[in-house]
Amino acid sequence: MATQQASTQMFQPEIITFGETMALMMPTSTKGIEYSSQFNGLFGGAESNVAIGVARLGHRVGWFSRMGKDPFGRMILKKIRGEGVDVSRVELTAEAPTGLMMREVVSGKTSVYYYRKGSAASTLKPEHLDEEYIKQAKYLHVTGITPALSGSCREAAIEAIRIARKHGVKVCFDPNLRLKLWLMDEAREVLLEMAKEADYFLPGLDELKLLYQTESFDEIVGHLNELQAVSIVKGGDDETYVVEQGKVSSVPYFKAEQVVDTVGAGDGFCAGFIVGLLKNYSHTEAVRLGNLIGSMVVQTEGDWEGIPTWEQVEAVLNNVKHVER
Repeated sequence: MATQQASTQMFQPEIITFGETMALMMPTSTKGIEYSSQFNGLFGGAESNVAIGVARLGHRVGWFSRMGKDPFGRMILKKIRGEGVDVSRVELTAEAPTGLMMREVVSGKTSVYYYRKGSAASTLKPEHLDEEYIKQAKYLHVTGITPALSGSCREAAIEAIRIARKHGVKVCFDPNLRLKLWLMDEAREVLLEMAKEADYFLPGLDELKLLYQTESFDEIVGHLNELQAVSIVKGGDDETYVVEQGKVSSVPYFKAEQVVDTVGAGDGFCAGFIVGLLKNYSHTEAVRLGNLIGSMVVQTEGDWEGIPTWEQVEAVLNNVKHVER
């Protein structure tokens, strides 16, 4: 524990996030999984994607989880650490395996298959949280995926938010609704309760239609205005919305030159938005940065591989075509 405390004092992450990261297997060709014999070994997870994004954009970030003490867990740990993310609170356990997902793209349609039931991450409990680690951050980023994994994960997510609020750490909450993990009625109850405790609520418009059971944008805005949070609504036709103090403003998207893979775009947006907050941007300026990061992510295949560095972001903003590395 002394070593962990010393490490935290030296690094002091500005942002803390946690959740399940899984090994990812994808065919090396355009054939489906059942017809493929060669696969790329990758990894992905909403929270670690955000953490990698924050680190690439030049800020200190910590991510933690429980993973299997197996080749997948060790691979993921090494690669996330290699991206400059503090992983000092990650636990490799022999109790359960690292989760796995497999993804294929056939005729332009992406399909994902999860093998995560009973995974090491699903065994996360409130007692695995390090209050001293969380309380020194400026922001805690939480998603709705974690509470969907198990009852103990739900308790851990709620406890993490309680710890953050106790110590004045701002809470960013992305519901990341995953109906493969739980039923809509259960998800609605839990996610809306978590939204009430957030300082920043980062849902997609389609998610809000399901959560609030309405297609009316005005009704959705009415519900959001009842929250204490600043709500950032992703997924408009051409813009992201900022709902704050009864007002709605919109921030146009950046046009992507080509769309290769939309996976990870939302996580890239979250990373950019949070970094904008750390840079003391206004909420609309932070959303603009998030929109830019999202547009850059979709131009590269992979969950997090296309997240840019801050130098690359500046090059785009300054309309510079080439960046030396």
